[in-house]
Amino acid sequence: MVQFIQNFIGNDVVSTLIVSFIPLIELKGGIIFARGVGFGFWKSLGLSYLGSSLAFFPVFFLFIPLLKLLKKIKFLNNFALKIERYFTDKSEKAFEKRKGGNESGDRAEVFLKQLTVFIFVAIPLPMTGVYTGTAIAVFLGLKFKDSILPVISGNLVAGFIISLLAEFCIAVWDVKALDYILYGILAIAVIAFLITVISLISKKDKDGETPGKRL
Repeated sequence: MVQFIQNFIGNDVVSTLIVSFIPLIELKGGIIFARGVGFGFWKSLGLSYLGSSLAFFPVFFLFIPLLKLLKKIKFLNNFALKIERYFTDKSEKAFEKRKGGNESGDRAEVFLKQLTVFIFVAIPLPMTGVYTGTAIAVFLGLKFKDSILPVISGNLVAGFIISLLAEFCIAVWDVKALDYILYGILAIAVIAFLITVISLISKKDKDGETPGKRL
């Protein structure tokens, strides 16, 4: 896969930025790709971090308007409502884990929401990157200035974790093994995405409730 992307785009720096910006692949795939083409630890981390962090802006500013648009299209309305309910539930459940049922002031609540987003993005698992983390920040009601720091700092922590794992793989096996890891990351991400989409499509609204209170 590394060779294919190299040949298709023709520039390794641009390729790394593009790969790390792609949903599902994001930072994890960007770092693996960059190390696979021969970039060093810091260059791989820096380029992948930059490419994946840029996703914050379109998601933060366009996700809600896009959902509103989809809700106006008759045959997509129900699916858009389910997406909204999915992120509403996901953000509320993640926040409750941090809050622990305790009441707190406005500023303390903002901090707990920021911590929720930071931890979610910092753990490099499938569908826990900048795209989903930013969407959670939006559905938690965080403003731009309160969202960007936890997202990009969590992304940096995830970047270091993935970079160290990539170094371990190179030391134990070979740099060529990264190509298989990149395939694995893509396969796991696609499977996780498909499972989520299928569950959304098949999920029925609870007690006839209509999601979409936020929009």
